[in-house]
Amino acid sequence: MTIKVALLGAGRMGCVHAAHLAAMPGVEVALVADPDPEAARRAGQLARSQRVSADPLAALDEPGLDAALIATPTPTHAAYVRRAAGRGLAVFCEKPVALDLGETLQVHELLRRSALPFQIGFQRRFDPGYREAKRRLEAGQLGQLEQFRSVGRDPEPPPLAYLRGSGGIFLDQAVHEFDLARYLVGEVEQLQAFGAVRVDPRIAELGDVDTAITVLRFRDGTLGVIENSRRAVYGYDVRTELFGSLGKLVVEALPKTPLLAFGEGGVVQDHYWFFVDRFKEAARLELEAFFLALQQGRPPSPDVEDALQALRLALAARRSQQEVRPVSLSEIPGAP
Repeated sequence: MTIKVALLGAGRMGCVHAAHLAAMPGVEVALVADPDPEAARRAGQLARSQRVSADPLAALDEPGLDAALIATPTPTHAAYVRRAAGRGLAVFCEKPVALDLGETLQVHELLRRSALPFQIGFQRRFDPGYREAKRRLEAGQLGQLEQFRSVGRDPEPPPLAYLRGSGGIFLDQAVHEFDLARYLVGEVEQLQAFGAVRVDPRIAELGDVDTAITVLRFRDGTLGVIENSRRAVYGYDVRTELFGSLGKLVVEALPKTPLLAFGEGGVVQDHYWFFVDRFKEAARLELEAFFLALQQGRPPSPDVEDALQALRLALAARRSQQEVRPVSLSEIPGAP
């Protein structure tokens, strides 16, 4: 069975996905669509697809498609998901479905009623370290889980033009940590977030912060802390610690190259600069999981419910930071 997919979006993640799709058995990229013809052509070459389009929405009407991979700018996601669902296509969509809760709830209901396969792009769930941590947790190796800690720091802030439409640090960046919290621990009952502008004063003019800490209380009593920053001068910094009655698990920020150089100045090792390098393998594995689920007739995961719940956490954190108070998740519609 060959699955024919339309790749929408030829930017950074579109090109990452294009290269992975080209190497996947049983998957054919029918066409690549992006308003930038040159970008579409480049991604088409990576995906080994000769057909390109400047209209991603119209590309979903291509005859014979089985699936759509959406890697376009965030404001377009919901419309493309709805169009793809209307065509009966399976969908893989980069996060988020939408920055707006109401729109996300509408797409959630549409996909629930249609029962079409859908996977959201929370790639960290497919990183070998996080998957093994999840397996060991479920096997009871930590005993009673007591504390969760996750760090997410980017090497530098995105351009201001991007930040204006990003939804802010909680919806754009910390949402990955919120998804990890749910994936590894479970649902959150209450949180309190604190934020500051410590990196770029212009970010304050957007009504956003660039440095944040979120304290979590999970339904099962586990306590958690999430730390986020828009700047880490040494490179991409993503680490997670799970602490329990029988020990702890740590997914560490390992060197990019498994090499330590010893010399007169001490010990030197390199480091991942950004998520494209750090989670390159996870990006491949998440697509493999998506297409394998389609081939086997299973629902893909993480699904639209996971997209909704991560967004609810991000919105709760933003509200908490802005209103300087704890926020219960019951205050945000769409509880599981």
